Amino acid sequence: MTTGLVDDDAFLLHRAPYDHPEHPGRLSAIRERLAREGLTPRFRRVEAREATREELLAVHTGEHLDRVAGTARVPFAQLDPDTYTCSDSARAARLAAGGLVDLTRDVVSGALANGLALLRPPGHHAEADRAMGFCLFNNVAVATRAARDAGVARVLVVDWDLHHGNGTQHSFEEDPDVLYFSTHQFPFYPGTGAIDELGRVAGRGRTVNVPWPAGMGDAEYVAAFDRVLLPIARAFDPQLVLVSCGFDAAAGDLLGGMRLSADGYAAMTERVRSLAGGRVVLALEGGYNLEAIGAAAAACARVLLGDTAPARDFGPPNAVGERVLRQVVETHRPFWPGL
Repeated sequence: MTTGLVDDDAFLLHRAPYDHPEHPGRLSAIRERLAREGLTPRFRRVEAREATREELLAVHTGEHLDRVAGTARVPFAQLDPDTYTCSDSARAARLAAGGLVDLTRDVVSGALANGLALLRPPGHHAEADRAMGFCLFNNVAVATRAARDAGVARVLVVDWDLHHGNGTQHSFEEDPDVLYFSTHQFPFYPGTGAIDELGRVAGRGRTVNVPWPAGMGDAEYVAAFDRVLLPIARAFDPQLVLVSCGFDAAAGDLLGGMRLSADGYAAMTERVRSLAGGRVVLALEGGYNLEAIGAAAAACARVLLGDTAPARDFGPPNAVGERVLRQVVETHRPFWPGL
């Protein structure tokens, strides 16, 4: 099994001139953990390259691309209350998007079995026409469009970041050939991701949101995958799975209130790897506890590399989680009778 890795020093140059939770130390912590556990040499490196304007225009408006490009001419810009740039950020964002496109294409072609992309800045909040939530370009959405353009008939996007991926959902909510599944804290930033957000027009039923209150952990997340994601995904029959791989639902995260362990992330990775013939690409999104993100990234990497995850019975979901899951199943059963 050959697992690709996208990681570039340019991702470390994206930084704010003040304390910000999305900082280069996040990537450094993951790198250090992968190296310490002897995982880094087991990957095949995929070089990051800048996404073309045409690739980015498949998701974003020209005005947005020009706005981000303009930030390279100033030392610092604040694009929204949460989202900053320095003069190196626009190039880092283009490299993140382009690197993920190439990694995804290598997995689709069979040159690689699967892949991990350690990207900064993250992407899933970026809308077609604006940056938001620490995100400049929507990396996973750009890679999804590129995969579809390359002939992939059906793409599953799984988003297990703590926050709902509003930009990704909006990119594909009318597309019947892209299934978007998200587990996230709710109500919470960015305010989207309710159960009744199902997709629109031809894409109705292709958006599946599992909105959790704070406090959910391994048992609840694994149950959501086993009881909601897997039955729907098997009926959808994706040819590729792209994961918005945020680690901010981990226990102890600075911004979140969830309790996922590294073993929980490994279990979710095992489940997505069972789909699409194993053609799975994980792309880093959030995660702000440095110890937790390092441990979680290593656990996911081991699954991608073919190591057996620790056998664990996470037990049943708690009463609150059970209630949410039942609501999700009842809402989506008309679209997916196998639920």
